Amino acid sequence: MDDLVRTETLWRTTRDILKHDSRITPAMHGFLELAEAQGIINETLYLEVPNDLARSMLDQRIRGYIEEALKLNTESGSTLQFRVTTNPNIEPTFVDQGPADIFVEPRPENANYSGATNNFETRLNPRYTFDSFVLGESNSFARAAAWAVANAPAQGYNPLFIHGNSGLGKTHLLHAIGNEALNLYPDYKVRYVSSEEFTNHYINAIANNKAHEFQNEYRQVDILLIDDIQFLQGKDQTQETFFHTFEDLYRNNKQVVISSDVSPNQLTGFEDRMRSRFEMGLMLQVSAPALETRIAILRKKAEIEKVRMADEILEYIAERVSSNVRELEGTLIRITAFANLSRIPIDMNLVKTVLKDRSPLNQEAMITPVEIMNAVASHFGLTVDDLSGNSRVAHIATARQVAMYICRDQTNLSLPKIGQLFGNRDHTTVMYAAKKIAESMSIDRTIYNTVTDLTDTIKSKHK
Repeated sequence: MDDLVRTETLWRTTRDILKHDSRITPAMHGFLELAEAQGIINETLYLEVPNDLARSMLDQRIRGYIEEALKLNTESGSTLQFRVTTNPNIEPTFVDQGPADIFVEPRPENANYSGATNNFETRLNPRYTFDSFVLGESNSFARAAAWAVANAPAQGYNPLFIHGNSGLGKTHLLHAIGNEALNLYPDYKVRYVSSEEFTNHYINAIANNKAHEFQNEYRQVDILLIDDIQFLQGKDQTQETFFHTFEDLYRNNKQVVISSDVSPNQLTGFEDRMRSRFEMGLMLQVSAPALETRIAILRKKAEIEKVRMADEILEYIAERVSSNVRELEGTLIRITAFANLSRIPIDMNLVKTVLKDRSPLNQEAMITPVEIMNAVASHFGLTVDDLSGNSRVAHIATARQVAMYICRDQTNLSLPKIGQLFGNRDHTTVMYAAKKIAESMSIDRTIYNTVTDLTDTIKSKHK
């Protein structure tokens, strides 16, 4: 049988088995319909989906059911493995589920969003839960308050205002609140949105004469989770709209959760009345994790990624990366990528080689995005304008993604801020670039060497 025919037949018949599985919900079927079988290599079926949300659903929520169906679908009865990859060029499809059709729309540049609850789009990332949030002294109060809000929305801390430097888990907590609340109250309408997305949504509504629909959509939510409120600075009309949305939700006993890089009294470009609204609920701060918490974060991340590391290695890494959670995760990616490319186990010698430029307690001076952009542009024979321009030439696009990845890995800048630096790109573009480079580093030695050499060069100037 032709390989292509075998692949298509296998996936079609597997889908037929899953259609009769009562454990598969209509939403799950919607995600399954998005998957396209690409081939079978070494008894592994390769599937492609249009976005990371669909990949996460197939990899986590539906994996066991797919594996059971594949086993039933093989003549030998052996378990055929499968692997899911993302291809944003796959077109979305309508899935006929009877009276209520499900339409899964891919977000720009592979953003992670959950599907709709009762036809209401939540935009939640299913991976960010309280279970995956590592608790420590620096975030225990924030985690406890977030848990209380999720369990009893608008009953105590309303609004809940979480502030702290970028990369410390504020976004994770917002998503965790939404995911936990939906587990407890499935009929609730929950919406996560960054201030940038809120602004763009508002601008599009005005341009299309749909301001009334915009107001209705946001004022019908039970829990509104708005991230990076500081980016509404100077956007007077959007601020006015958000203020009235906030007032309406609060008056109707709906929960509002807000995150910011700074506390309300340090927000510039906001009216006093808005800052006072933020301060009338519970304000709390998250700070950089202590050594013990950093070790726990690394251990949790290693477990999720199925990477084995000795405790002494985790401690060694944690002693040299102390600024934020994002940099910890980036360092772990760098180490595992080196191990995969070199085909050697992760031991202390390997880790010391990868982190040879890192001194204990992370005493290096702050790296700026300008330094990163200049270094990357020089390495690729480009200009900084090329990196922030609109060219999609492969060489320039790769350089731009590398620069975004290093900015994400080596600075405390948020996704929207990095996007602004690269030609006012959407934060989801930065997210996609960072993930693509992280994945490429594990399979492409050229990309790994490029990122590592650039990072080492930039950091060496601060010694």
